[in-house]
Amino acid sequence: MRVLFASSELAPWAKTGGLADISAALPLALQRAGVEVRVLLPAYPALLAAHPQARLLAELPSPGAALPASRLLQVETAEGLPLWLIDCPELYARGGGPYHGPDDADWPDNHLRFGLLSRLAAWLASVHTPLGWRADLLHCNDWQTGLAPAYLGYLHGATTPSVMTIHNLAFQGLFPQRALAELALPAPSWSIDGVEFYGHLSFLKAGLQFAAQITTVSPSYAREIQTADLGFGLDGLLAWRSQDLTGILNGVDSHWNPAADPNLARRYDANRLAAKRENRRALRAELGLAEQAGQPLLAIVSRLTHQKGMDLVLAVADRFLAATATPPAQLVVLGHGEAAIEQGFRALAGRHPGQVAALIDFNERMAHRIEAGADIFLMP
Repeated sequence: MRVLFASSELAPWAKTGGLADISAALPLALQRAGVEVRVLLPAYPALLAAHPQARLLAELPSPGAALPASRLLQVETAEGLPLWLIDCPELYARGGGPYHGPDDADWPDNHLRFGLLSRLAAWLASVHTPLGWRADLLHCNDWQTGLAPAYLGYLHGATTPSVMTIHNLAFQGLFPQRALAELALPAPSWSIDGVEFYGHLSFLKAGLQFAAQITTVSPSYAREIQTADLGFGLDGLLAWRSQDLTGILNGVDSHWNPAADPNLARRYDANRLAAKRENRRALRAELGLAEQAGQPLLAIVSRLTHQKGMDLVLAVADRFLAATATPPAQLVVLGHGEAAIEQGFRALAGRHPGQVAALIDFNERMAHRIEAGADIFLMP
C-alpha cells in the first residue's frame, strides 16, 4: 500500500507540539510494517539545512490563483524515511516557527502557505500526479492540510480516498471569504456542505467534510469533540460523521526509551530506577535548582496557552510551591506560547529562585532531560 502523509511539522526540524512527533514516528512505523510512505511538507530552512543532499523530483507550476510555483525535492532521514519537500522560498524561507514570525504573530499569508501544501498534496495523490509514484491513500493532519480532501473532492477524476486526523480541534485555520479565490477553490465550495464555516473559510472544517475517514489521537477525544463543550462549533458535523470517526490512542516511539536515550545524563529502565535519580540531580544542577532530600520535582513540557490549561497552573503555583508539610515542590517549565502566560512563568521563577526554572523556548534535548529527571509530570 502507498500512503502520502501530509503534515506541516516534522520533529526535530519543525515542531510546535505532538503533531511533529507523530509525523516523524507514525510514517516510519508504517514503513517498517511494509507500507510505502512519502511524507510531504514545506521545505523550511531547518529541513533544507539538515538535508543538503536533496534531489529535484519535479518542477511544479502554479496550481492557480495566488498559489505560486514551486519545486518538489526528495530527501531521506537517517532512518530511511522518504520526505518530499515543497521548495517555495516565497512562502517558506523565513525565520520564526512554522506558523509564526519571530514576533510570535501569525504570518498574514498562512492561507497561501498551507493552501499550497494542501493543493499539492491533493494533486500528488491523484491521477494527475506528474510522478511515477501514486498514493493509494492521502493522510492529512490538522488544519494545515485540511483543504487537501476538499481539493480532491473538486478535482476532476480524482478518486484517491483521504484520512483526516485531528490532533487539536481548537485550531481550525479560519480565513476571510476572499481567501476562496486566492486558493483557487470553486465558487460552489462556499456553502455549508463545502468549506464555509460561520462566515469564514475553514481549512479544518473542509477536511472533516470531505475526508473518507476521520481519526483523532484517542478514543476519549473522539467522544469529547462530539459535544458542545469541546467541539469548538464542529461538534454537529463530527456527530453527523460519527460512523466515519475513530479514536486511535497515540503511542510513544523508541526515541523516548530511557534505556537507550542519548540525551540523558544516565540511562535507566524499569529494573534500574535508581539511575533515574542521577537524571534529577543533573537536571537540577543544569537549571540552578536547589538539591534537597525529599523535595519533589514537578515538570511541564507544553505550549504555554490557555487551551493547554497553563493559566490554571499559574493560578495555583504560588500555593503549591509554598507548601510546608514536606519540603516544598520545585517546578520546571519548558515551552512557549501566549505572551502573558510566558511572562507569568518568568515572574513565577523570579519569585521562587532556586525553586522554579522557566525555559521559554523549545529544545528537544531538554524535553528528554526534563521527562527523565522529573518526579511528577503536571498535566492540567
